[in-house]
Amino acid sequence: MNEIILSAKDIVKRYDSGVKNVSAVNGVSLDIKRGESVAIVGPSGAGKSTLLHILGGLDRPTSGKVFLEDEDLYTLSDSRRAKTRNIKIGFVFQSYHLLPEFTAFENVMLPALIGGRKVGDRASSLLESVGLSDRLCHKPGELSGGESQRVAIARALVNEPQILLCDEPSGNLDSKNSEVIYKILLDLKAKSGISLVIVTHDENVARSSDRIMHIKDGHII
Repeated sequence: MNEIILSAKDIVKRYDSGVKNVSAVNGVSLDIKRGESVAIVGPSGAGKSTLLHILGGLDRPTSGKVFLEDEDLYTLSDSRRAKTRNIKIGFVFQSYHLLPEFTAFENVMLPALIGGRKVGDRASSLLESVGLSDRLCHKPGELSGGESQRVAIARALVNEPQILLCDEPSGNLDSKNSEVIYKILLDLKAKSGISLVIVTHDENVARSSDRIMHIKDGHII
């Protein structure tokens, strides 16, 4: 558990508003260990989601470096970085981003199919592990919000990633479904040994994590 799997060094992200430069992330450095769960908490507009997207290779920083294992994500070509994301990083967002024309089973399989892998058995097993073995053939329009997010979690895990990044995964859910989602995430982390980073406003979730990082005005405080 002491092995560093994800490391960020002096991350800065600035946006040009047309009037002035706005800094969303200001010189953040952090290490995530293999198998640990980390909660990133802070007020709205603090830079939590921007930081998470940079850590996951989705949003290039203005300056700084992000290493996944020993690979510097932002020195990779766009296609190589996309491939690395697909294989090594799982994402769960506040909005589920399920494709409405596909079933739950098909949505879960998509990331693996993009990489040329056949994972039907794993997709079925993951849906069973999140309590949806009876929903494999249902499309997103036939699922509740909590069920849709569980499909999204299964999809994020289908390629057996090294780390799972979650951006307010219960933000669209009521308190009961929020508890279910976080219990599933923490149980899956405990069973698989995956590293888990959760952006959340929920203090109970934060306290359930191995470590809490507070961010304010783009700084870890």
